[in-house]
Amino acid sequence: MAKKNKTNKSIKKRISRTASGKLKHGICGKRHLNAHFTAKRRRQLRGTQITTGALVKKYLIAIGEY
Repeated sequence: MAKKNKTNKSIKKRISRTASGKLKHGICGKRHLNAHFTAKRRRQLRGTQITTGALVKKYLIAIGEY
């Protein structure tokens, strides 16, 4: 019997899909231990990034959209 893949809930909470179909995620490394970063580095960690490359298909399968 065929079986559907389960959605990976942890990835679904961290990655969202944009209107054009790209995958958007927050930048890691900004939760704690930031005192030694320069102000420029802390500024650059704000916002989001677009996921590219071979991971896109893997993430789409994990969030149940492929």
